[in-house]
Amino acid sequence: MFEGFAVSRIATSEAEIHVRHGGAGPPLLLLHGNPQTHAMWHRIAPCLARHFTVVASDLRGYGDSSKPVSTPDHESYSKRAMARDQVEVMTRLGFDRFFVAGHDRGGRCAYRMAIDHPERVAKLAVLDIVPTGEAFRRADMAFALGYWHWFFLAQPFDLPERMILAQGDDYCLRGRRHLFAPEALGEYLRCFRDPAMIHAMCEDYRAGAGIDCRLDERDRGQRPIACPVLALWGGRGPLNAWYDVLGIWRDWATDVSGHSLDCGHYLAEEAPEETFAALEAFFAA
Repeated sequence: MFEGFAVSRIATSEAEIHVRHGGAGPPLLLLHGNPQTHAMWHRIAPCLARHFTVVASDLRGYGDSSKPVSTPDHESYSKRAMARDQVEVMTRLGFDRFFVAGHDRGGRCAYRMAIDHPERVAKLAVLDIVPTGEAFRRADMAFALGYWHWFFLAQPFDLPERMILAQGDDYCLRGRRHLFAPEALGEYLRCFRDPAMIHAMCEDYRAGAGIDCRLDERDRGQRPIACPVLALWGGRGPLNAWYDVLGIWRDWATDVSGHSLDCGHYLAEEAPEETFAALEAFFAA
């Protein structure tokens, strides 16, 4: 995977971030979802690298990035903290302004980055999400049953950690492993077997149900995302049934476009050609 890409471990002021980077052209940061790593981009990053300098990194707590110490308010795993890391990574690589695409948890980091650091983000693509605060504010029985892991992983330490570790690999990507290339799945499982990553993942969701949600509630309508936004989502996933995805993002940003793809949640791996085409067209325009 990622033939021709360099591998770096970049020290920021709060964490050490594992990064693959390659290609030439305008800088494009790719951020992964849960419980994955930067490996989720392996089918499209080499294609994007023909026109962009691609930086695919592991979020703090995930993959081979460091796992900062937890704090009582879970701020150390907030999307604001994750965004600080990634902004510093891009600075260390020499990029003051860049494009960013994020899937799932990486998308939440990406839109927080665009709010907190508008001078750094030139364009933003969010894959298969609506803002965290919107999801909790609109939650109903269908959401609770479909996204039950949001509530399970956010339970106080260390109940979810112990339950997941007792299950071994059975929890990771349960029932969906057939969607992933063997090399990528092997990476997800390797990293998932680290108890420190399990704890960091739970802290991520605790932050989501706490500080991330509070920041969204504060910023809704007060700090609109200024850069162009592309929203992509799985047409066979729950977002398509539950939300007016573009309508929600248009409450958060001034320039929004997007559409669904014929796939489920894991766009870059279930529909790599379509995801690549949409991202390339958006960032190249």
